[in-house]
Amino acid sequence: MKSEDCVMDQELIRLEANVVGAVQGVGFRMHTLQHAAQLGVTGWVRNEPDDSVSVVAEGRHSAVETLDSWLHQGPSAAEVVKVESFWKLASGEFRTFEVRYS
Repeated sequence: MKSEDCVMDQELIRLEANVVGAVQGVGFRMHTLQHAAQLGVTGWVRNEPDDSVSVVAEGRHSAVETLDSWLHQGPSAAEVVKVESFWKLASGEFRTFEVRYS
């Protein structure tokens, strides 16, 4: 790993993603929670009224990128059709990763 890669990985970034497909009723939120916890990522996941799932995640660059990659497949029962990912600067507003219900 190059030194600039190390510096980049220490930067905190924010992912705002919307996952579309058969992603509700298949454990998507709980699996996302587990992956985020393993990666040390903070933020939240929730079901949306349009049957998509929204995710906001903050953490080290490599950890958040890993979570974003996982969102493109999801748990084995899910059928992800599309993921819209938006990258921003981290706000630092979260302390944990949680499932939101509204």
